[in-house]
Amino acid sequence: MSTLLAGALGAGKHSLDFSVPQQGTVIVLCALTALISHLALAVFNDGVRPFMLDFIQGRSTRNATTAVSFGLSAGFIFGLGAPMALSTGVLNPWLLFLPTDVLGILSPKKWLAPLLGGAWGALVVFGLGGANEAAHDLPVDFLTAMQQMATPILFLFTLFPVLAITRQFGRLRGAVVGVVELALVILTMKLWPDVFAGAPAMAVGVIMLIGFATAKDVRQRRKERAEKAEQARQAEKGGKAEQAGQAGQSDGTADGKGVSEAELEDPMLSLFSASATRLRRHLPLFMLLGAGVCLLAQMHIFGGGEATSFLIAKGDHTGAAQVDFYRVFGFIPLIATTALASGAYAIAGFTFVYPIGYLLPSPWLALIAGAAVFAAEVLALSWIGRMLGRLPSVRDSSEHLRNAISESLWLAILFGSLLAANTMGGGLGILIVGGLYLLNEAMGRVVVRMAAAPAAVLVGGVLLNLLYWMDLFTPVKG
Repeated sequence: MSTLLAGALGAGKHSLDFSVPQQGTVIVLCALTALISHLALAVFNDGVRPFMLDFIQGRSTRNATTAVSFGLSAGFIFGLGAPMALSTGVLNPWLLFLPTDVLGILSPKKWLAPLLGGAWGALVVFGLGGANEAAHDLPVDFLTAMQQMATPILFLFTLFPVLAITRQFGRLRGAVVGVVELALVILTMKLWPDVFAGAPAMAVGVIMLIGFATAKDVRQRRKERAEKAEQARQAEKGGKAEQAGQAGQSDGTADGKGVSEAELEDPMLSLFSASATRLRRHLPLFMLLGAGVCLLAQMHIFGGGEATSFLIAKGDHTGAAQVDFYRVFGFIPLIATTALASGAYAIAGFTFVYPIGYLLPSPWLALIAGAAVFAAEVLALSWIGRMLGRLPSVRDSSEHLRNAISESLWLAILFGSLLAANTMGGGLGILIVGGLYLLNEAMGRVVVRMAAAPAAVLVGGVLLNLLYWMDLFTPVKG
């Protein structure tokens, strides 16, 4: 475990110097995602996707949709995406894909969208390294201090299945899973010190959550079938079998036709079908997108999440793949339902391409695998939507997982940011960073809560450097 922590804490020493193929991949992928956003085929921000239907159908203007996208994305771009990239040396989707959402929707012309997206990609790959080096040369090196976020993020993130199970299935099951996860973390640290200790614990937690939810749905469906069978027996016992048969004969055809017609006339079912058809029409473009995202992940300069970025930075690609794989289960229902309702898919799909890319040994395999995965996802959207309708507890589990992921990461990032503040400025650093965070809360969260603490560390680092140059502050030693 000491190896993992040392690697994570050394992540910030990565220089953000990219090779020519890496630079080209980032620029081309940003151009492609901006084009796809312009066409309203996909966006990365889950909060923007529901607004895309009005834009697609002409009920909302391009400028209005751009304002929504920017408002929902700016805090994550500058408060989370940029600080995480600078502190880990690893790119992330908030820094790459949220801006191309905005630029693609903003662009009035189709040909301009990829140019704007490519320009953003170039700014990232050519400008981020210089900013990183300049920040490390400052008297108060707040980027290195931000490495203190690694340990809280890696370990508190492990608890998200426990939180989800407790909220959905009660305190007893939550406590049991919590004890199991703690035991697995301790066992992994003792027996396999080079393995990320949270990975086996998260795996067991997610499996138990899915098992509880599936068992509940199976019991519910058995109960419903038993009740229907009992009603049929009661009707037959009361001497109404013939009447029921006549009613079935007279209503059966109409009933069957009625259900079919109702499904055809149901506006939501009609919308889902139209959205799925719209996405399938652009399948080659989605396959190209999947190939690009998977290739970027295979290059190991990109992490799909907060914990993943630190794991990629230390070279633990297997651990990163496990973490992002478990996250998928929290987002499949959200992405599938919003895609079917709005007609706009997710830039990273269900994010299966992240863990697949981390583990593949060859960029050519990544291109093929990414294209195949996105093709399967787009073609399976309608089927996934129907399955989610039949498994309400599994669908609810996804929502609980997402909330638990957000809650655990919020606490980890806040705690880690305060540790970073203490590292770079002691009590004064904590006062500045904690004060900025509390001020943001008091002002109604001008910056989204998840990004507020890292943004406060960046602002606090700049302020501490200004105080140093004014001879009012001496940097903390060590």
